[in-house]
Amino acid sequence: MSLYTDYLTEIETRKSEGLHPKPIDDGALVAELIENITDSASPYRKDCLDFFIYNTLPGTTSAAGVKAAFLKKIILGDVDVPEITPDFAFELLSHMKGGPSIGVLLDVALGEDAAKAKQAAEVLKTQVFLYEADMERLEAAFKAGNAVAKELLESYAKAEFFTKLPEVDEEIKVVTYIAAEGDISTDLLSPGNQAHSRSDRELHGKCMISPEAQAEIQALQKQHPDARVMLIAEKGTMGVGSSRMSGVNNVALWTGKQASPYVPFVNFAPVVAGTNGISPIFLTTVGVTGGIGLDLKNWVKKLDADGNPVLDENGDPVLEQKYSVETGKVLTINTKEKKLYDADGTELVDVSSAFTPQKMEFMKAGGSYAVVFGKKLQTLAADILGVEIPLVFAPSKEITNPGQGLTAVEKIFNKNAVGVLAKEPLLAGSDVRVKVNIVGSQDTTGLMTSQELEAMAATVISPSVDGAYQSGCHTASVWDKKAQANIPKLMAFMNKFGLITARDPKDVYPAMTDVIHKVLNDITVSDWDIIVGGDSHTRMSKGVAFGADSGTVALALATGEATMPIPESVKVTFKGEMKDYMDFRDVVHATQAQMLKQCGDNVFQGRVIEVHIGTLLADQAFTFTDWTAEMKAKASICISNDDTLIGSLELAKSRIQVMIDKGMDNEAKTLQGLIDKADKRIAEIKSGEKPALKPDDNAKYFAEVVVDLDQIVEPMIADPDVNNADVSKRYTHDTIRPVSYYGAEKKVDLGFVGSCMVHKGDMKIVAQMLKNLEEENGKVEFKAPLVVAAPTYNIIDELKEEGDWEVLQKYSGFEFDDLFPKAQARTEYENTLYLERPGCNLCMGNQEKAEKGDTVLATSTRLFQGRVVEDSDEKKGESLLASTPVVVLSAILGRTPTLDEYKSAVKGIDLTKFAPPVEVPSTTKSAHF
Repeated sequence: MSLYTDYLTEIETRKSEGLHPKPIDDGALVAELIENITDSASPYRKDCLDFFIYNTLPGTTSAAGVKAAFLKKIILGDVDVPEITPDFAFELLSHMKGGPSIGVLLDVALGEDAAKAKQAAEVLKTQVFLYEADMERLEAAFKAGNAVAKELLESYAKAEFFTKLPEVDEEIKVVTYIAAEGDISTDLLSPGNQAHSRSDRELHGKCMISPEAQAEIQALQKQHPDARVMLIAEKGTMGVGSSRMSGVNNVALWTGKQASPYVPFVNFAPVVAGTNGISPIFLTTVGVTGGIGLDLKNWVKKLDADGNPVLDENGDPVLEQKYSVETGKVLTINTKEKKLYDADGTELVDVSSAFTPQKMEFMKAGGSYAVVFGKKLQTLAADILGVEIPLVFAPSKEITNPGQGLTAVEKIFNKNAVGVLAKEPLLAGSDVRVKVNIVGSQDTTGLMTSQELEAMAATVISPSVDGAYQSGCHTASVWDKKAQANIPKLMAFMNKFGLITARDPKDVYPAMTDVIHKVLNDITVSDWDIIVGGDSHTRMSKGVAFGADSGTVALALATGEATMPIPESVKVTFKGEMKDYMDFRDVVHATQAQMLKQCGDNVFQGRVIEVHIGTLLADQAFTFTDWTAEMKAKASICISNDDTLIGSLELAKSRIQVMIDKGMDNEAKTLQGLIDKADKRIAEIKSGEKPALKPDDNAKYFAEVVVDLDQIVEPMIADPDVNNADVSKRYTHDTIRPVSYYGAEKKVDLGFVGSCMVHKGDMKIVAQMLKNLEEENGKVEFKAPLVVAAPTYNIIDELKEEGDWEVLQKYSGFEFDDLFPKAQARTEYENTLYLERPGCNLCMGNQEKAEKGDTVLATSTRLFQGRVVEDSDEKKGESLLASTPVVVLSAILGRTPTLDEYKSAVKGIDLTKFAPPVEVPSTTKSAHF
C-alpha cells in the first residue's frame, strides 16, 4: 500500500494547487489499485476503481501492461469485478490504443472461446497501432487456417478502422478569441520557463497565455456551448518560433474535445487561426491532433488607385480590415464548401488550404498518427493476403512535368520517397512519404516524445533510421530538482529505445550537454539526408532538416518515415565582395533585409531557402540555416562545393569519433555506422560518381533573391522594436538596423554569446577581442555582464589546447564546474564575464534569464517577448540580436558601439572569409577551422 498512500498524499498536494490526481503510468501502483479492487472490504476500493478505469495511462506504459493483464482475467472469467463486466473490459481495452492491450486482444481473438474471440476481433478491427510482431502473429494464425485471423486481415486490408469512422461535420460553429495581436510565438501558448511540466498536461495547461485568458475562454464556452473557441493571431501568424507540441496540447486542453473518457487531459481537434495563417511547423502539430488551422486574410494591404500598396511614414504597407474577428464573434466553417461564413451567412474567406483531402483524413481519424499507422497496417495486411490495396485513403498528390529540372529539395525528396506511383520525378506541391535518416529529440520536449512513443505502442527505434540523438542542452544551465527528476528518466527511456543519449543512464560517460542542433549537424553525414528534430531550429547545413513537434519526432523514430508536401524553394545567391571587418552573421541579417526590400513580402515563409553558400564549412554555414527558422522558412538547404562538403564531412567524422571515444555508441554501433556512411559519401564525391548536391539549371523557384555583399558596410542588428506603435510589428525578425542607427547611445544591460548560432570561431573572436582591447587600453573593464556559453564540449577542449580558454578564464568571474553544477538559476549579474556550461542558456529562457527589463544584446536567435528577458514594471525587456564582435564590444562599453570603435576592436581578427561560389571550387576557408 505504500505506493497508493504516497499517491493519495500527492493528490492532496495537487488539490491545493487546483489540480486533479496525476494520471498513473507506474505498473506497481496499478497493481496496488487492483489489490484494493479485488478486496471487497477495502475502504479504498471505490477510489481505486475510478483510478483504474479513468486515470491509468494507455499505450506501452508499465501501468498499461498491468491494466491490460487484469482486464484479460476479467474477460476470461478468472476474476469477477461487478463494476467491470467482460463487455466493459473490452471497451476499456479499445481505448488503450496499442501495446499490451493489442497483445491481450490477440490472445483472446486467436483463442478457443469463439464468442469471446468474435468480441475481441470486433475491437481489434478499430485499432491501428499494430507492429510487425503483432502482424506476424496474425499471419501465422491465418496460414494455419484461423478464420478470425483471416477476418481481421481482410478488415485491415479494407481499412475499416478508418472507413467506418463518422465523417467530419459539414458545419463547425466557432466563437473567436484573439489571443494576441501580431505574430504569436508558441512561447505564449507554452512558455519555455515551464518546460519542466510539459509531460504533466493538466499542470502545464495552467501556463497557457494567462489565467485571465483562460477565464475568458471558459466564459465564451459557457455563452456558446454549441461552438468551439477559435484562438486567433490578429494581424499576425499563429505559432511562430517553435513546433511546441505542448502549445497545441494546451490549446486543445482548453478549447478541444476529449479524446477518450478513460484517458484524462488528452484532448484533440483544436481550432486555431491567424491573419497570415499558421506557421508551417505549428500547422503540422495541429494536424497531429486532428485540428483545424485557418488562414484568415482578414487584414489586407491598402492599395492606391494604381493598385500599388499604400505605405506609412516608415515605408511599411498600410493594412485595412476586410472583416472583423474580434473576440466573441460567432462564425461557421463549412468543411464541404471550404469557406468561412459570418453569423448571417455572409462568405468571409475561402479556407480551402485547411481542408485538403489529407487534412480532412486527419480530422476524421482524430489525428495524423491514426492515418500514418493505418496506411502501414493496410499495406501489411494486403501483402499477407496477397491482394491489391484498395484505394481508401486520398491518393497522394503527385505533380510531375517531364523536362522540368529539380530544385535541391525536390531531388532529396525524390531520392528518399516511399510508395510513389508516378514514373517522372515529383515536383513541389506533391505529397510524399519519405524515409527519415536522422532524428533529434531535445530534452524539454523529449518527455512528451517518450509519452507519444508509449501512446503509439512503440518499443524500439525503426531500423531504417541511420542515427538518432537525445539531447540534454535545454536543461544544461541549472541542474535543479526539476531537471534531476525529469532528465535521468528521459535518458533511460531513450537509451533503451535506441537513441544516442547526451546522458548515459548507466554513468558510463560524462554528461554531454552539447546543443542538439550542433550534434545533429555533425551526425548528418550526407547532403542527401532528411532530418527531423523536435525543435524549430532543426536546420542542418547538410541535407534538409525540418523542425517538428514531439509527436512527429516520435512517429519518425517509430516508423523511420515522415509525410509532408514537397515545399517550394526560394533560391538565394550572393554577389559582390564582403568587407574584411564584417562577420558572416551580418550576411544573414542582410539576407532578410534585402529579401524584404526586393520582394515586398516575406517570400521565405513556408518555403525552403536554397542558399548557394559554396565555400563555407558546415559550422559557419549552419549560422545561415539556423537563422532560417526566424525567417519563417520551412527549411533550408546549403549548396556547397565538392571540396567544402568533403571538409565538412571530415569534420563531422572527427566529432563523431570523439563521441565514440567517450563511450557513447550503442550496441547497434550507430555512431560507427555514421562514420562508415560519411566515408562512402566522401568516396563518391572524390571519384566523381556522385558530386555534391546541386539543383538543375532549369529548376523552377517561387522566387530568387540575390544578396549584394557590397551593400553590407556596417554591422547589423535585429531589433524587436518593442515600442512600435503597431503591435503587430513588435518582436518580429523583420526589423534589421545598422549599428549606426543607434548613434552609440543604446544602453546595453547584458551581452550573451551562445546558443546554436555560434561556433568555435565565435569563441576565438571573444578571446582575440579581449587581447586586442587589453593591448589598446591596458586593461578591459566590463560595463555590462557578458555571458558566454560554448555550444559544445569539444569546442572548449580545442580552445584549451589552442590557449584561447586561458584568455577567457582570465576575465571570467564565473566558470562552470560539471562536478558541482548550478542548482539554482542566476537572477542577478555582475559586470564580468560568465563562462557557462555548454548548452542553450539564455536563448532557451526556461532556466536562465536576464534581469527583468534588461536590454540584452545577444547572438541568440530569440527576440520574442519574455523569452530571453521578461518585462519589468518600469520597462519592457528587449533582446536585440547581433554578431559576436558587436555583442562583446557592447558589453564592454555598456552601449552599442560606433562603427569606428567596432572596426578598431576587430582589427586583425579573421572574422569570415566568405565569397560567392565561383565556377572552379574555391580553396578559401575560414581560419576558424
